[in-house]
Amino acid sequence: MLDLEYLPYDVLPDILHGLPVKSLIRFRCVSKSWNSLITSPVFINSNLTRSHSDSNKIIVRYLDVKPQVERYKLIHEDNDNNDSSSSEQIQDLKLPLRSRLLSHFQLVGSANGLFCLYDENRFILWNPCIRKYIILPNPSVTGLFPCYLAFGFDSKTIDYKVVKIAYQSVDIGYEGAKPPLVEVYSVSEGSWRVTSAGDSYPPRIAIRNWHPQGANLNGAVYFAAIDWGDAGFVASDWGDASSIVLSFDLGDEVFRVISLPNGKFGLDIHILTSEFKGLLSLICYESRHMGEQYSCSIWVMKEYGIVDSWTKQFTIELNMIHWEVLGFWKNDHVLVQKMQSDGLMISLYDPESRQVKNLGFCKSTCCSYADEYVENLVLLDKPNGVVS
Repeated sequence: MLDLEYLPYDVLPDILHGLPVKSLIRFRCVSKSWNSLITSPVFINSNLTRSHSDSNKIIVRYLDVKPQVERYKLIHEDNDNNDSSSSEQIQDLKLPLRSRLLSHFQLVGSANGLFCLYDENRFILWNPCIRKYIILPNPSVTGLFPCYLAFGFDSKTIDYKVVKIAYQSVDIGYEGAKPPLVEVYSVSEGSWRVTSAGDSYPPRIAIRNWHPQGANLNGAVYFAAIDWGDAGFVASDWGDASSIVLSFDLGDEVFRVISLPNGKFGLDIHILTSEFKGLLSLICYESRHMGEQYSCSIWVMKEYGIVDSWTKQFTIELNMIHWEVLGFWKNDHVLVQKMQSDGLMISLYDPESRQVKNLGFCKSTCCSYADEYVENLVLLDKPNGVVS
């Protein structure tokens, strides 16, 4: 039997990192020193690295048909939906809160297993792994024109941040438009802060997609956007407009523009930002054959900031009228959903073999999220409820 009294403290973290999260939660009761260690930011961050490498589960967020509320499921990577025992490989996760206005929350984003949800000026951070959530205090920037929300992990300070980009006018695409007001919530600080980030917001730039969450990697969040040039976004001549990627660095809190290859990304192409094997990537939908079929290509920026390094990684050979890309998985596989009359099928698509492996079925009107399930100890030191 292990004698805790004589266990060298410097080897304790290595021993604990080899244990599942459920065990770590219980072991906080061993002593005050163990509790202090397990809930420390350094231990939580180092334990997260192991969780990424060991993950073999996919977390799926979807809207149930009856009642129409959001649901979360865990699907094992090795699950085969054609197997009669597949139901044993699918687990339900319970979201402890309900939206006050709609049937579901807006998913602002996710990072390392932590979810940020929003409704009616209410922000919620939820960690399904440890069943913890906090309701953030209200931001101070309110009552303006539409806002864009983002959530990400600041790798420089090991902190999670919610970003609110509040436009002060609808004509953000014009040269003389007022820059947006940018407010940031820091989990480590526990408060909102109005920043000077709006000063770096480039003129004539407008974010394209209001609801899909921006990609989060390398300490920044990324949005598909349009540079309207001299035309202005309400003009009839869009000749100067072009597609770009707008990034917001969570560390130095500065906006930057990432250009795309000329002629490759027209405004008629629907673009979503994502992450592919640790690199910034784009999911691009375009129509073929008079709109009868949609194709989807994946582009990856091989060298960050170098426009010429944008490369088409592969094209998904599926009729994208019925299929939608949700993200990427191991071995270059793609997480996709197929829209059927009775719900959605979550699958893995292999671009090389063009084979589809079914993972699980959801009786749903839509699926807004699927990604790696990460066990994270963030929020472990906080009680459920409102952060004052």
